[in-house]
Amino acid sequence: MAYASHIINHSKKLKNVSNLLRHENAVLVRWFSNDAVSSRDDLLKIHRHVYVPVESERVINSSAISSVSSVGVFKKKLSSVARKAGSPIAGSFLNRGFACSKVQLKRGFSSDSGLPPHQEIGMPSLSPTMQEGNIARWLKKEGDKVSPGEVLCEVETDKATVEMECMEEGYLAKIVKGDGSKEIKVGEVIAITVEEEEDIPKFKDYSPSVSDAGAAPAKEPSPPPPPKQEEVEKPISTSEPKASKPSAASPEDRLFASPVARNLAEEHNVSLSSIKGTGPNGLIVKADIEDYLASRGKEVPAKAPKGKDVAAPALDYVDIPHSQIRKITASRLLFSKQTIPHYYLTVDICVDNLMGLRNQLNSIQEASAGKRISVNDLVIKAAALALRKVPQCNSSWADEYIRQFKNVNINVAVQTENGLYVPVIRDADKKGLSTIAEEVRQLAQKAKDNSLKPQDYEGGTFTVTNLGGPFGIKQFCAIINPPQSGILAVGSAEKRVVPGLGPDQYKFSSFMSVTLSCDHRVIDGAIGAEWLKAFKGYIENPESMLL
Repeated sequence: MAYASHIINHSKKLKNVSNLLRHENAVLVRWFSNDAVSSRDDLLKIHRHVYVPVESERVINSSAISSVSSVGVFKKKLSSVARKAGSPIAGSFLNRGFACSKVQLKRGFSSDSGLPPHQEIGMPSLSPTMQEGNIARWLKKEGDKVSPGEVLCEVETDKATVEMECMEEGYLAKIVKGDGSKEIKVGEVIAITVEEEEDIPKFKDYSPSVSDAGAAPAKEPSPPPPPKQEEVEKPISTSEPKASKPSAASPEDRLFASPVARNLAEEHNVSLSSIKGTGPNGLIVKADIEDYLASRGKEVPAKAPKGKDVAAPALDYVDIPHSQIRKITASRLLFSKQTIPHYYLTVDICVDNLMGLRNQLNSIQEASAGKRISVNDLVIKAAALALRKVPQCNSSWADEYIRQFKNVNINVAVQTENGLYVPVIRDADKKGLSTIAEEVRQLAQKAKDNSLKPQDYEGGTFTVTNLGGPFGIKQFCAIINPPQSGILAVGSAEKRVVPGLGPDQYKFSSFMSVTLSCDHRVIDGAIGAEWLKAFKGYIENPESMLL
């Protein structure tokens, strides 16, 4: 023992051990305090106490002078310093976590008080316009082992239901948002995973508390207002008797009138002080009120029977909650009408030749056991070729430029029970009619099954919507689907009488009305008319689409 004491007393490296144990914790607390941040020299006192090598000294210096952008990043740096320095106090301090941290890491390892290392999985952003989502169902249960690439759950986005895959290997310890959870903000914690299976029971009663902790301090500053309320109440109480004094001296109270006359005057907002009574001792009677009203040109209505007013029956209704697709459709269409200067161009197109070509193609398809081609498939092809011919309409508006697309991707509006979907046919100008017909059929079925993927509806440059064939609508104007600059509304075909060359000559032809909605910032009126001319040419001479 004497030899050990001698070494401690004469060793430069060990003689400050007691000071280290007494001061190191306070230095670290001051470093992370929001009110008073310690200088890097205070933090480097730890370095002088433990005498780390020169390489470790460089690590400490770089960590001390670096700017702290988030508590989680700095905590990771300092923990590595503490491990190199061999400081047990710093290690224990960091393991307890930061009570003052206001940054909730949605993904990444955490060390909450009393909990083993774990990972918080947040609601992902699965589409460019997604702000919140719903959990359709979980495909994994609590306690299941998960591996990268495995599907954890199905998420209802603003446009479709998408599978969410696991990114890390581990065990699903806790499902925070169960099946059917609605309106979960992007980044909000939905599940917890751990590395070790024995840590799963520790998260049985786990619930995210960052939002609760942030809301609590906001309610603390409420006690100061009571004194102000007391000051306001005093002048109000003193003003009440002042207001009551003139009411007691009202001149109408000193006038004499019969009850019938007084009631009639109140019904017609007549002041009794302006009427001279003709009754005994100046009593105001009913005749005086009627004469006064007659002099103002008013008629005294017949007195309605009291107590016989019947209240209107209450309306019978049902409140239907908004679906995700309904919310996003409403917000995008409202944004379109408020920010895009729409104008509309309508043209009637003869479709006799188109119907004849369609019948020929369907005969070939049936002979080869293929699928039938619809009028809408031909319209999509004609629209794509017209966009290639007039590329100015295949563009979108930006603040600094107009972006003109080289790909012609046509969105097709599909109505389902859940709402309106617009799956996309990519490079429609380069595909054959049978290919377009098959893709439209498959995407429409996916939309009705609510199983569209983001790649099935993103990236469109122009939209076609048809209410003529399915619903018999003659003509309508559609709202542009941003950020696109045009949408074609297709009406139904109808028979019309067309005059011939002679006085008694005529024939019947089928005409279809189409309306092009244009963004005037991108498509001028003449450009829109040129596109409709090209589209009409392809419809009236459909053989040209096959060239």
